[in-house]
Amino acid sequence: MNPLIATVENKLATLPIKLCVVLPDGTRVGSHEAEVTIIARQSKVLTHLAMGDVGLLGEDYVEGRCEIDGSMRQLMAVASKLLPGSPVDAARSGWLTKLVSRLVSVWRHSIERDAKQIEFHYDLSDEFYGLWLDPKRVYSCAYYSESGMSLAQAQEAKLDLICRKLKLQAGEHFLDVGAGWGGLLLWAAENYGVDATGITLSRNQHAHVTRLIEQKGLAKRVRVHLLDYRKLDSTHVFDKIASVGMFEHVGRTQMEDYFSRLRGLLRPGGLILNHGITAGGVYNPQLGHGMGNFIEKFIFPGGELSHIGHVMTHMANGGLEALDVENLRPHYARTLWAWSDALEARLDAASLVLSGEHGARALRAYRLYLAGCALGFENGWVALHQVLAQQSPTGRADELDKPADLAYPWRRDYIYSKL
Repeated sequence: MNPLIATVENKLATLPIKLCVVLPDGTRVGSHEAEVTIIARQSKVLTHLAMGDVGLLGEDYVEGRCEIDGSMRQLMAVASKLLPGSPVDAARSGWLTKLVSRLVSVWRHSIERDAKQIEFHYDLSDEFYGLWLDPKRVYSCAYYSESGMSLAQAQEAKLDLICRKLKLQAGEHFLDVGAGWGGLLLWAAENYGVDATGITLSRNQHAHVTRLIEQKGLAKRVRVHLLDYRKLDSTHVFDKIASVGMFEHVGRTQMEDYFSRLRGLLRPGGLILNHGITAGGVYNPQLGHGMGNFIEKFIFPGGELSHIGHVMTHMANGGLEALDVENLRPHYARTLWAWSDALEARLDAASLVLSGEHGARALRAYRLYLAGCALGFENGWVALHQVLAQQSPTGRADELDKPADLAYPWRRDYIYSKL
């Protein structure tokens, strides 16, 4: 027997899900009662399967070199067992790799390049995202404060959690960095009475939020700008700032400057909440076994992850004092499965929205991306942290309930008392 096919057969025998592989010549290997079937059109698919390089297998699927028959949940159960080891350890970088990564990061995160990278992802199709996101199109980790929550309820719970952590008050000036389709921006304005400003690099999102502001009659105190955070007017100071699902696009070498710039936009004692994906390992800039390369190529060009320890260091060097840190990793796993299940239930509609060869490739990539990321968060290969920080205060806090100019109270009950 061909050694490659023998290696594949041995791998199949160890899997928790019954898997069948159809070879390019039509021969079937593996289970006769398969729950997942991979139809290989080229022999390189077998090589990638034997190696356990799930990133290259994903690329084979996107490019049409193989077909997959089976649910995404079953496929991810297979993928997790195909890996030869931890994708976190596999991506651990040495000193030379770190040096090269720093040089590449500086080059890839110019204002012009970041705009193109954001457009690549977020301007794919508003209608496509509308098929599987909640009605507010909140494209970030939800917060399941109750076990029976729907995705829409959990996203509203997340929006409100951010507003409570920031202690938003009516009349305060609030900045939403990376405002997306306006979920947080409008929630804060409608429920907390703030004067809200949002920025985004996505033309589609900017047009969508602008329409919503007009429809809701909020134009006097809510606005959204098509703008890079580096071009914000430094003379305009805000009381509170939120950055949700955005700093992953900033770049590791720009992180300290990013926090420093946001600090310069915040009044003394003001609060900032940074909500973003963080690396599961201290030394890996992305996931190994081809997973990070897949996301870079097909989903988020220019995306870079940092461990929460490095994020805290950059925050401190940028002049911000960290006050509260919360890891929402299991919440993101559940959010991603909700997105994945919703997309799987509407594949026919998605195929109509993303038409043509380019659209078909994008749909295949997103199917693997959503389910694969859910797997990554379940296993702790990546995490999601909310970090609340403040601009350094200038006064004293002599009484427990009267903390002078400190925006952050001495107790956490103000955040969770409503839950």
